Amino acid sequence: MAVPFDPLKLENQICFPLYACAKEIVKAYKPYLDELDLTYTQYITMMVMWEHKELRVKEVGKYLYLDSSTLTPLLKRLEEKGYVARRRSTEDERDLIVSITDAGTALREKARTVPARLAACVELEPQKAAELYQTLYQIIGTLTKKQGKF
Repeated sequence: MAVPFDPLKLENQICFPLYACAKEIVKAYKPYLDELDLTYTQYITMMVMWEHKELRVKEVGKYLYLDSSTLTPLLKRLEEKGYVARRRSTEDERDLIVSITDAGTALREKARTVPARLAACVELEPQKAAELYQTLYQIIGTLTKKQGKF
């Protein structure tokens, strides 16, 4: 006799392997990011800043799927480390502008090896990695659209 599908079994949840995988990936990054004195969230924030150089806090939040209550202390820490500078917009004082500093730009060179070092830990074929990337962004897009975020 077949056992009926139980929607509340952990092994039947797509969210759990996503959660566990994300947690393990962040853990795998830790030794490499410790060398840079960055947390994972600071690292991905710096990736956005390396690419865009200057953004409104709201724009940083859109790229990272983070709200301002999470970004404010994060950006403050990066500013204390000298990697970014924050200032009020002259056009609208409610807008806070984040700019990368020379020290933040220099950090990029030190971080250059991190993606390859992590990829070596994960051991995922490039085609599988591309498929996973596409699937994850499809899920993110669907969920954020339904939730009216970003």
